[in-house]
Amino acid sequence: MSFAEIYEIAPTTVWVGVVVLGLAVGSFLNVVIYRLPVMMQNEWRRECDEYLRDQGQPLTKQTKSEQKFNLAYPNSRCPKCGHSIKPWQNIPVVSYVLLKGACANCKTKISPRYPIIEASTALLGALIFWHFGASPQALLGLVLLWSLISLTMIDADHYLLPDSITLPLMWLGIIANMFGTYTSLENSVIGAIAGYLSLWTLYWGFKLATGKEGMGYGDFKLLAALGAWMGWQYLPLIILLSSAVGAVLGIAAILLMGRDKAKPLPFGPYLAVAGFIAFIWGEELLQHYLQVMDFSR
Repeated sequence: MSFAEIYEIAPTTVWVGVVVLGLAVGSFLNVVIYRLPVMMQNEWRRECDEYLRDQGQPLTKQTKSEQKFNLAYPNSRCPKCGHSIKPWQNIPVVSYVLLKGACANCKTKISPRYPIIEASTALLGALIFWHFGASPQALLGLVLLWSLISLTMIDADHYLLPDSITLPLMWLGIIANMFGTYTSLENSVIGAIAGYLSLWTLYWGFKLATGKEGMGYGDFKLLAALGAWMGWQYLPLIILLSSAVGAVLGIAAILLMGRDKAKPLPFGPYLAVAGFIAFIWGEELLQHYLQVMDFSR
């Protein structure tokens, strides 16, 4: 029985399942967002140790947590008192409300970003399901959404767009479009190439002109991934939207949150937001743009 057939039989059950899945995945994404950068830093430290060992130099010091730290170990704990979080204290959104946003042991306040990410993952997942219906496009779209949420928060926190997310995301987009899921395979491959080279060219042009780096290589790979999912035709729209989103959010951060104007802004979150907008409403936006251009002639 296909997913579409299950939806026809029990649509309410499927909708509830989509929301519950989104909440559960959102909880896991919180783990990924916090732990993956730490895992990357630990890996870089181990690589430095290997180099120092080869050079006969003293090694860096590793803590016990660095010796074994991944997405599954150790169990989630309160960073203040070390209290191990019980399963019933880790129910997405619900536990935060019941615990009144504080640790059950020491009452230290818990950041509201955790339930916000969980709820956003569920709501945006429901939006994808509503847009694509009970189809392979919706199921794959959820994977794209989850990846973009992780990349957005990691880049906002650490100015990092991990290859362990961006590169598999690009390849998954190409594989999906081998079957014409969102666009043709040709458009997908060209989108990946053009997405990477467009920002790579902009990066080197800016660096040669100013001597500064305007963005990181992770941004190239993220745009390549978006091009692989949606095709090269959407790249101008994504770049335009990311610039607009960046301008609006950047000004808001300066005016409302007092962000330092001299502090660089990560570009990955804007690309991710623009990519999601294009993924859902890109066709309508492109058609509207073409209509405006025809009317203006």
